[in-house]
Amino acid sequence: MSEIKKIATRESYGNALVELAKEHDDLVVLDADLAAATKTNIFKKQFPDRHIDCGIAEANMIGIAAGLATCGKVPFASTFAMFAAGRAFEQIRNTVGYPHLNVKIGATHAGISVGEDGATHQCNEDIALMRTIPGMTVINPCDDIEARAAVKAAYAMKGPVYLRFGRLAAPVINREDYEFQIGKGVLMREGTDVTIVATGLMVSYAVEAAEKLTQDGIHAEVINIHTIKPLDEELIIKSAQKTKRVITVEEHSIIGGLGSAVCDCLSEKYPVPVTKLGLKDVFGHSGPALELLKEFKLDTTGIYGQVKEIMQ
Repeated sequence: MSEIKKIATRESYGNALVELAKEHDDLVVLDADLAAATKTNIFKKQFPDRHIDCGIAEANMIGIAAGLATCGKVPFASTFAMFAAGRAFEQIRNTVGYPHLNVKIGATHAGISVGEDGATHQCNEDIALMRTIPGMTVINPCDDIEARAAVKAAYAMKGPVYLRFGRLAAPVINREDYEFQIGKGVLMREGTDVTIVATGLMVSYAVEAAEKLTQDGIHAEVINIHTIKPLDEELIIKSAQKTKRVITVEEHSIIGGLGSAVCDCLSEKYPVPVTKLGLKDVFGHSGPALELLKEFKLDTTGIYGQVKEIMQ
């Protein structure tokens, strides 16, 4: 069997912007002196007159994006998740969220898989922050195909969107004919004993962990939640009704992220036990991405071991 192709979703972001720009003259891309890292340099090479480098001034970049949106442009403001959701939170809240402007935020280098850049750059709070902004759509794609489709869907909808991308190359697990819908989760694998709800980089690991669990007689259902807000409550409730047990997996703090969104839904509409796997109220630290995922038990083996222990 040929090796699974791996592509970082930040690259998918850059490529999708180019594809969109060929068809839509109103699309513009902003960056904060990180075009090489966020991969918007791919766009810059082909559309230099529609790329604006705002320098190391993320708050100002969001303000410029808001201004462009009021003039009928569709701006994609790009920087690291730590600088977008963190440093520019007030500007996103007040100049984009409050007037509900058509600004898209491309946040790359999210989670601990940023690796050697360390805790200061490993944003594990961004989903929680963006979920609190009224009217903000929050999307965290799992692979290249889903990421490119998410960028195009974000362009097509009206209103603010937060797109979360990773630095680490992620396995391509979706087919080219995959149909992406904002707010609609994807059933990746059917099961009867437990539901594993995963997002982003964790989806492929969750599927692999579920396959290993089958050998232990545990049949796990796996759901890919690429849109954390709005959440596909119907799919999650339907699966919870079948398995009576839910485990969420995210490369993010267990406070305020996917797990919290799922708990908000189930506690109100179909209460079942939920366990949240992710960063447990701690900061990350410097180290190779794959080693960090292993340390925080967010690789295939780690997820498998934690789910098995919970089910026992």
